[in-house]
Amino acid sequence: MRLFDQRTVRVLFTALVFCLGLLFLYAAWRAFIAFLFAIFFAYLLEAPVSRLQVWFRGSRKAAIAVVYVIFFSLLVLVFALAGPPVAQEAQKLTQQAPELAKRFDKGEFTKQVGLQHGWSAETIDRINGLWLNHRQQVIGGIQALVVRAARTVQNMWWLFLAPILAVFFLKDGQQLGETIINSVKNPRNRQLLAQTVDEMNSMLAHFIRAQLLMSAIAIVVVTLVIWAMRVPYALALGPAAGALEFIPVVGPVVGAVVILGVGFISGYNHLLWVLLFLVIWRGIQDYVTAPRILGSKLELHPLAILFGVLAGGEVAGVLGVFLSIPVLATVRILWRAWRLYRSSSLAPKELQHAELP
Repeated sequence: MRLFDQRTVRVLFTALVFCLGLLFLYAAWRAFIAFLFAIFFAYLLEAPVSRLQVWFRGSRKAAIAVVYVIFFSLLVLVFALAGPPVAQEAQKLTQQAPELAKRFDKGEFTKQVGLQHGWSAETIDRINGLWLNHRQQVIGGIQALVVRAARTVQNMWWLFLAPILAVFFLKDGQQLGETIINSVKNPRNRQLLAQTVDEMNSMLAHFIRAQLLMSAIAIVVVTLVIWAMRVPYALALGPAAGALEFIPVVGPVVGAVVILGVGFISGYNHLLWVLLFLVIWRGIQDYVTAPRILGSKLELHPLAILFGVLAGGEVAGVLGVFLSIPVLATVRILWRAWRLYRSSSLAPKELQHAELP
């Protein structure tokens, strides 16, 4: 009597290979993320490369070189024009941060805001007492958040490899995909795999371009509006908050909190108007801009997106939040492909049974 039959051995072997693959990804997560962002960068440049390839009579290498030169030239131009004022504002904020933190720790801002808005001395004392009783927890949470963000930034140096690795994906990505598809012998399965790969390519390319476009729009709009409202350090806070739009759900919330927090600490008198603008802008982004730019490519329920963002944040922090939506969309595509594969594989058997007397 055999301990395991052949089917059980195959299942156990598949589970073992899957677990080993997960362990490998966990051990080499930096290299994996670098290649993943390289793929995203390649998706971002694929459209202009394909168009220029026609102009260069099919020379993909020349098209890639020209696109890279144009892309980085525009990047340098933007930093040259907008970089100095943004850097000056950021440096000014950094220099005044210790003094602002010291005043905030002593509760002087409560008195200042209270006097500006006509609060009674009793109300000011109550708020000060509440702050003094809970300031350790608040300061500890802020410090933990800052340390976590600093560690994330320190561990993201490998992202500079993404544009270099993206060259190889732009050059040989299409050929690699065709090789994988042609490795499937069954014509029906090969067609199903080709459709799945095309759908994943379309979804990922659309998602990356849409996120980048919405982030660029947010940088311009938020910076101009809070600068016109004379919010302190607007030229530093606006680009930072707009860039955080690239991180789904969590990024805009963090950006709004940073603007309001710095405005409050700096003694800005019109925070309610700033809050009203941020709420209206969030509604415009979520219900006007995002539907028009993203469209229905992702086909994900808002509740599924929220769950994915929270789960991704718990698993991999900021990177998990960013990757959560494309991962969920990819899982949906693979699940639908698997159902089509199962239905196509079971169809002949059903027809055979139907022909029996």
